[in-house]
Formats: sequence, structure tokens, C-alpha cells
Amino acid sequence: MSNPAVLEGVLERITYANEENGYTVARVDTGRGAGDLLTVVGSLLGAQVGESLRMEGRWGSHPQYGKQFTVENYTTVLPATVQGIRRYLGSGLIKGIGPKIAERIVDHFGVDTLDVIEQEPKRLIEVPGLGPKRTKLIGAAWEEQKAIKEVMVFLQGVGVSTSIAVRIYKKYEDASISVVRNQPYRLAADVWGIGFLTADRIAQAVGIPHDSPERVKAGLQYALSQSTDQGHCFLPEEKLIADAVKLLQVDTGLVIDCLGELAADPEGVVRETVPAPDGGEPLTAVFLVPFHRAELSLSAQVQRLLRAADDRLPAFRDVDWEKALAWLARRTGAELAPEQEAAVRLALTSRVAVLTGGPGCGKSFTVRSVVELARAKRAKVVLAAPTGRAAKRLSELTGAEASTVHRLLELKPGGDAAYDRDRPLDADLVVVDEASMLDLLLANKLVKAVAPGAHLLLVGDVDQLPSVGAGEVLRDLLAEGGPVPSVRLTRIFRQAQQSGVVTNAHRINSGAPPITKGLTDFFFFAEEETEDAGRLTVDVAARRIPAKFGLDPRRDIQVLAPMHRGPAGAGTLNGLLQQAITPARPDVAEKRFGGRIFRVGDKVTQIRNNYEKGANGVFNGTVGVVTSLLPDDQRLTVLTDEDEEIPYDFDELDELAHAYAVTIHRSQGSEYPAVVIPVTTGAWMMLQRNLLYTAVTRAKKLVVLVGSRKAIGQAVRTVSAGRRFTALDHRLAGG
Repeated sequence: MSNPAVLEGVLERITYANEENGYTVARVDTGRGAGDLLTVVGSLLGAQVGESLRMEGRWGSHPQYGKQFTVENYTTVLPATVQGIRRYLGSGLIKGIGPKIAERIVDHFGVDTLDVIEQEPKRLIEVPGLGPKRTKLIGAAWEEQKAIKEVMVFLQGVGVSTSIAVRIYKKYEDASISVVRNQPYRLAADVWGIGFLTADRIAQAVGIPHDSPERVKAGLQYALSQSTDQGHCFLPEEKLIADAVKLLQVDTGLVIDCLGELAADPEGVVRETVPAPDGGEPLTAVFLVPFHRAELSLSAQVQRLLRAADDRLPAFRDVDWEKALAWLARRTGAELAPEQEAAVRLALTSRVAVLTGGPGCGKSFTVRSVVELARAKRAKVVLAAPTGRAAKRLSELTGAEASTVHRLLELKPGGDAAYDRDRPLDADLVVVDEASMLDLLLANKLVKAVAPGAHLLLVGDVDQLPSVGAGEVLRDLLAEGGPVPSVRLTRIFRQAQQSGVVTNAHRINSGAPPITKGLTDFFFFAEEETEDAGRLTVDVAARRIPAKFGLDPRRDIQVLAPMHRGPAGAGTLNGLLQQAITPARPDVAEKRFGGRIFRVGDKVTQIRNNYEKGANGVFNGTVGVVTSLLPDDQRLTVLTDEDEEIPYDFDELDELAHAYAVTIHRSQGSEYPAVVIPVTTGAWMMLQRNLLYTAVTRAKKLVVLVGSRKAIGQAVRTVSAGRRFTALDHRLAGG
């Protein structure tokens, strides 16, 4: 590397940006003319296209890209020429100014433009076509931009990426610098996208000691919240202490002392003795407060419903079942099998009941029968499911309106529900489909809202993957010795036996490899190398299936990958599928954000619960299509599966990911006409039976597996060893 040097230039475009560490590859125009652009690499956090930069760094050369400049730090220089100002303002940096308006403003004020916006923004009204409303907006956006810049410069000094800096600013505004300097660990709790590790890096930069109790307590809470992300409701104390020592690199004694302090704090953590999952010695469980509260509450609410003196379906206590079932058979044109009949009677006579079973065993028909009979007795029936797609399907099946659980409860910003114990749902029977997806927190909110005397029927397939959120509610409700009655449907109906999808789902679930020859709806393409399997998956989903079966690659076909990373992971496949299905075209608007490009027509998914968006929030896993993209307003719009138009500001795009390929975990509760599943040895650690079973059961008509037989064998053989740490089954059994 050569000596330190200074380079000035206008940022023309960002070709690559890593959101996490801010490493950026960009092209700058140094004003040498002839459209000659130079490559610069390094941290350019916060720099916007169109800005003039003064960069300090070193010259070097790259074997492939030739001469380039490595940036060590930079400052923004406001452009001084008319052309520079026009470019700067037209870059979409300031809300309300796009290229056309920038042109008009600069034509009017020339070199003084930036001074006018800075000192006398009211004068913008002199510009033809700029009304008072837009003038005001531009003035405010400029001020905000300035304030954010200040915060950015400070945060850059402590190594924080742009998108996170913007979010910190939005959360604390003028207090940003003070919070970052004095309470950096607050960021991990308050700001989405900042985990303990980022907060810890900031804390180090602002000089908080490595062994400060504040750091250790934040680390313990982080280790617990990480475990809830993996599905656990608590961690055994020894495991938590070991995890924290490893994470924090501090003394075990210090961790034990800080854990004691947290346990003494009502908002800290809860310690409780619970039975060991394997029946060994009882263990000390450590819970984050909300999860402990939710377990106690859910268990108590289930017991309360079971014991209710009132019955809002009294007609079924002494009904003539033969007569009722004969009426039902005439109405639906089909008889119930004995186990289905048992399930119908249970749902209508027991206050809480669970119906479980695999595909093709008639869960849907049983639910329809329960709803028909309840309606015949004029009962108020409410139907819900955890996802928009599952709710749509439930509605088609029963001919009645169904909604997502979130909409049913009318969740408010912050996650509180409009319906709860004090204001229960007006329903005699509440039916929830796809109940394997209910995590502890949502199940608790739901059960709280069921009125005493009403009946609750939970329907789901307990052999699928458990919920994305913490807990294993369906499995805990079905646990032996528990108070909740249940029926498991096991008989596969004749028409379902004809389906390769259903047959293979049951084979996988029982530990037998799927049949991959001679079926019209289940195929296997062998490809040993993970990278080749990834490419073939894209070809199958984007070209082969549409050509052979006439299915739409965007609407009807879903790629489901065992993991996000790797050459056959959802991340890489999304990039390749986007190129194949929604390629760049001159007439299609697009927006680059970090390492991703969003285009009109893109299939996208929301990746966090956001209670502030839409009518009742937009939730992790909601899928939609980008319908418009407006650079001037810095906004794109997504039409979701639930037919709701949701606007996203450009600085919120880290809440969206492409959804041409999703992980199998994220596909729970959704159904697709066709699924393509790469099963490769590259995903070895993830391969287990309930994962493959969940993926196959997402398909209505067609499954294509791509990859290696060895990997499929591994998935079929491996029964998920790790039960999640939950104590709900113990509480339900009267613990």
C-alpha cells in the first residue's frame, strides 16, 4: 500500500454495500471528464449518491479491477458548482426533491441554491410549481438530514452502519448522541436491528469497561433473548451462565453475581425450578419476564376455559348425535369416518379441544363439519389462522369469513390486543387452524380473548416444525397426562392415497424415503454438488415447471430451502430467481438497498412484526408483491396476500426481503400449488425429518426435490433431538 493520499469526487453509484460492517464498493467521478469513473472501497457509511466527498486513504490496485482507492475516512463537501448541486439534490437525498424538481430549483437559484435551502427555505416558493406544502416538506427534510448527518458522523466514529444510524436517530432524535454515549445497551432493547453485539461494539468505543455489571446484565438478557429466537421459553441456569461467560469473556463469578441482581429486579429475569425435559433431576430455569408471565397465564386461561360453569354451545350437551350426523351427511354429501365423528363430537361438547393429523386424513372436512353443525344451532363461530394464506384457505373451506389471529384480536402498536380477558371475543366457538404455528406469546393473547363458556378448537399438524416464535404450544397441549382432550386423525382417505405428495409426506413422517419414480406430482432431480443443485433449483422453478405445468413462477411456485446461507440457501437463490423472473429492464423502476435491489413486480416478505404498519400491523412472514416504486417520495408499496397496500419508506427496506425463495421455517402455514426444495449435503446440520415433512406438506399439487439422495436420506432418518425448553406441559398438568 502506498502513502496516505486525499481524493475528491462525486459519489456516482454504490455497487456493493455490506449493511453490517459498512464495507462499500463505489464509483466516483473525480471530474476528469470523459465519463471516467474511479473505484473506491472501504467504509462509506452515510454517503449518498450525488454527494461530493473528500476521502482520505491510500491508492492500491486490484488484479481484476485495476487502480482503486481505499477510503479510511471521509467528509462530505457540499458541491460548489451548479452541475454538482443539481446532481446532489436530484439524487433522492431529500424527501420531496426528485431530479425534475432539483432541475427547477437550481435553474432558479443557481450556485446559491444550497444557501437558500439552508437559510431561507421559505424562498423555495418562488420556484415555479413548488407549492407551500412541498416547500415546507423540503425545509423539514433538509433540517432532519442535517441532524441525521451530525448523529451519523458521531456514530461513524463508533463504527455503526448507516441504516442503523438512521434508526437510532428516528428513535431518540436529538437525544441520540447522549443515549449512545451514556446508555449504549439500551439500543439493543429499543432499536430493531441492533443486537447486543452491535451495542457492545458501541459501548467499547465510548469507553464502557469490559467487566461493568451493566454490560454483563445486558449480555445475560441477550443470551436469553437469543434462546427465545431459537424457540426456547427459558434456559437452564447452568447453560445460561456458560453461554454468557463465552459471549462476554468475563469471570464466571461476575456472571453469577449479575444474574442474582437481575433475578432480584422485577423487570429482570425469573428463576424457577421445573422438571427436567428428560425426566432427570429438576433444573433451575431462567426466564425473561414476558415469557414466564405468558406461560403462567396461558396455562391458567386453558384451565379456566376447561372449568367454566357456563356453556355457550348448550344444544350439543344432549343432542341426538345419530340424527345430527345424518343431517350433516345430507348437507355435505359425505359421511364422517369414526375418528372424524369423534373429533366433531369432542369440539362441540368440550370447552377446549385439539384436532391433529397429517395431510389427506380429513382435518379440513372435519373442521367444516364442526362449523356446519354449530351454525345449524345458530352459534356464533369465529375462524382464524396465524397467516393470511392459511386464513384465506380456511375461509374457502368453510364458506365463512376467516381472519389472521392478529386481525381477530386487533393488535395495537406495542402488541397489546383490543380483545382480552376484560373484553372477550363475541363468539360461541373459536376455531384456529395451523395451530402448530402458534407461539407462546400469541397463543396466550388468543386464549385470553376466548369468553368463559365458549369453545376453542385448535387444529394443526403436530409433526410439522414448531412455531417460529418461542414455545411448542400445540405439542405441550397434546402432552400425555395433560387436561386438554384431543383426537388424532390417522386414516388416509382413498382420494388422498392417489396423491404422491400425500403418500410421500406420510412416508417421510414415518421414517421411509419418499418414492421418486413413476409419480405425476412428485419428482426428484439428482445433483450432488450444492452449487449445481442451487442453479438447477432456479431452472426448475423459473422455467421448467412453468413450461410443463403452465404455473406462474411468481404466484404459484415457491422455492423452500432448508437454510438461508450457502449456494443453495434462500439468500443466494433469491438473487438468481429475481434475475430469472423479474430482471432489470429500462422501464421498470428499481431501488438498491444495501446488497439488495427492489423492483416493481418483486415478490417480497416482511421479516419482523411491525405493529405500526397497515390496519393491524404487518407480521413476520407476510408475503406480497411490490406494486409501485416512487424515487421522489422515497417510497415503495407492497400489495400483501391479505390484499392490503402497505407503503415502505426507503429507509425501512431492511424490513423486507425477497421471497422467491424462503426458508422452510418461514413457509409454515402457507400452501402453494408447487414447491421446489433443494436438499443438499451443504445443509447437513439442518436436515431433519420434521423439516422435510413441513416442506413437502406445503404443496397442493406438485413437489420437486433437487439435490442428493444422501441428503434426503439424512433428513428422513434424523428425528429432531432437541425438544425446546418449555414448562407449559408441566404447568398444564397442574405443576
